[in-house]
Amino acid sequence: MMNLTSIGDLARGMTLRSRSTEIKSQIETLSYEVSTGKVQDVSGRLDGDYSHLLDLDRSLSRLDAFRVSTAEAGLFTDAMQLSLTTVSESVTEFASSLLSFGTSNQAVSHENASVQARNELDTIISALNTRAGGRSLFSGVATDVSPLPSADTLLGALETELTGLTTVTDIRQAAEDWFNDPAGFDAVIYQGSDTSLAPMQISENERVSIPLTATDPAIKDALRDIAVAALVSDNALNLPSGLRTALFTQLGVDLANTQNEIVNLRAQVGAAEARIEQAATRNSAAQTSLEYSRNELIAADPYETAAQLQTVQFQLESLYSVTVRNANLSLVNFLR
Repeated sequence: MMNLTSIGDLARGMTLRSRSTEIKSQIETLSYEVSTGKVQDVSGRLDGDYSHLLDLDRSLSRLDAFRVSTAEAGLFTDAMQLSLTTVSESVTEFASSLLSFGTSNQAVSHENASVQARNELDTIISALNTRAGGRSLFSGVATDVSPLPSADTLLGALETELTGLTTVTDIRQAAEDWFNDPAGFDAVIYQGSDTSLAPMQISENERVSIPLTATDPAIKDALRDIAVAALVSDNALNLPSGLRTALFTQLGVDLANTQNEIVNLRAQVGAAEARIEQAATRNSAAQTSLEYSRNELIAADPYETAAQLQTVQFQLESLYSVTVRNANLSLVNFLR
């Protein structure tokens, strides 16, 4: 005689519900892995050893910080380069104008030269007072203040030093002495800090430094000669026409030489820009490599996961079919 083993309706229902819950959990896990591309059970994939993953995360975190710092450094140096370009263009244009004005003894030419000098001085001061990301470019560590006051303030202070002088040599020497005197331009006009900005960290072992402020000799030379030119036609100095012509001519020569110094400053900033860009490229490549390695550790195979998900979904549909059939069972249907 054959023995038949069966389970009761309540037990069967509990078994079906348990199996349904298990399949739904598998679907949830596989759906997460399909959508994210990562395994949900990271601990199981790594056999509980997180050391390599944590080391990768630390390295990626550092590289992300360097990505921000190189972006900020790039913004700062790019803005500084644009400012120096403006200064360079003003110096070049005005040097040419002075040399041409210097060939004429006409009063109107002298007035025009001083007016142009005043305009170029405004342009240069504005360029040097530029901010990037809310920080002043040429104020050293005092990034919260503009390095220079208005052109009127500079011209007023310089005029006091030049009043009463009657030769080209004396005027140029007095202006040079005042700009080089620590109690002169640096104390009276410059509003920034004497301390340069700290070097900017752009990679694990690389920093870039730009110790450039508005007190740089090349910048001061440009400000000095253009400011003197702006005062040449001032009535307070009361310079004779011949002296004005000679002074304009000499200032044009001086500014032409200063132009070379400004170009050297731009080259220094350009070298810093290149280093920052190279560091950013290296950091980006390293970050891509580390992210690939991290993904390899915890990545879920998309094709295998999709196939498993399809299989489990079919199992759930089959289970629902069995559940419906059991729900429709009755004694009458059983006896038919």
